[in-house]
Amino acid sequence: MSLIRNFIILLVLFAIASISGLFYWAGQPLDTDGKPVDFTIKPGSSVRSASRQIQEAGVPAPAFFFELLARATGKANKLKAGSYELLPEKTPYQLLDKIVNGEFSQGAVVVIEGWTFAQMRKAVDSNPDIKHDTKLLSDAELMKKINSEKNTPEGLFFPDTYLFPKGSSDLQVFQQAYVAQVKKLNEAWQSRAEGLPYKNSYEALIMASIIEKETGQKAERSMISAVFTNRLRTGMLLQTDPTVIYGLGERYQGKIHKKDLLADTPYNTYTRAGLPPTPIALPGLASLMAALNPAKSDALYFVARGDGTSVFSDNLNDHNRAVNKYQR
Repeated sequence: MSLIRNFIILLVLFAIASISGLFYWAGQPLDTDGKPVDFTIKPGSSVRSASRQIQEAGVPAPAFFFELLARATGKANKLKAGSYELLPEKTPYQLLDKIVNGEFSQGAVVVIEGWTFAQMRKAVDSNPDIKHDTKLLSDAELMKKINSEKNTPEGLFFPDTYLFPKGSSDLQVFQQAYVAQVKKLNEAWQSRAEGLPYKNSYEALIMASIIEKETGQKAERSMISAVFTNRLRTGMLLQTDPTVIYGLGERYQGKIHKKDLLADTPYNTYTRAGLPPTPIALPGLASLMAALNPAKSDALYFVARGDGTSVFSDNLNDHNRAVNKYQR
C-alpha cells in the first residue's frame, strides 16, 4: 500500500510540477527575433490542428504545449479561424487570447479621390492580403454581386482607406466602398440647394466626378461647381477636358490634342451638350457637397493660373484676357 501511495504522490507532484511549468512558460515572451510572425488557422481546425498550424507558420510555440495550454484554460473549443499576426515580446497567454477573441491581423486598401474605378480594381487585385474572388468578373458582374442596380461602376465607390481581416474576400471591400458612396450621395442629395439642373442624384454624382478632376485647390470646388451648373442652366457646352480624356481611355497618352477635342465620343463635352453618361472618377465627399451646393456666382468660365488656382469670369471678354495672361 505504501508503494502505491508513494507512486500516487509522485504522480500528483509531477502533475503539479508540469502544470506549474506550463503556466510559467505561458507567461514568458515568445522569441520571434524581434519580428512579427503571420499565421493562419483554417476553418474547422481542431485545437490540435490549430496548434500545429501555428507552429508550422514559424511561431516559436511547440504545438503540444500550446494545445495543453488551451485545454488547461478551458479555451480549446473557442479558437477562431482566421489570419493573425504575433508581435514580438508577446506571451503564449496573449497569443491564445488573441485567437480566442478573433483579433485578426488586418490588411488595407487605399482608394484615392479622383481615381477611376479601373484604378481601384487594380489596387484591390494587387493587394496580397485579400482573397481575389472578383478578379475574373466583368464590371457588370461585380456590380451584380454587390447588389447594385447599376451596371457601370464608375463613381459609385467612396474613396477612403478600407481595413479588413487578412484573407477576406475582395467583395467585402467593394461592398463597403459601394455602400459608403451610396450613403454619402443620398445624404448630400437631401441637403442640396434649390434650383439645381439635375434630374436625379446620379447626375449630381456625375457632376461631382467632374469637379473632382477639375479642381486644383480644394477651396475652389464650389466655384468650379458654379461654372458648370450655370452652363447647364443656360444650355452651354461644359467643355471640360477631363471628360474628353476619360472618353479616350487607353488612347490618352498624357497630352490632349485639338483632334481629341473634335472627335465625338459620349464623353466629349466639346461636341455634346449636357453631362456625360456616367461619372468619370470616384469623387470624395467635398466634391459631392460642392456639386449639390455650388457657390452663388454668375461665373461661366475659368482658367488655371499655373499655381493650382483659377481665375473665374462671367463673360467671354474677361475670360479671354485671363487666358492671354496665364495660358499664352
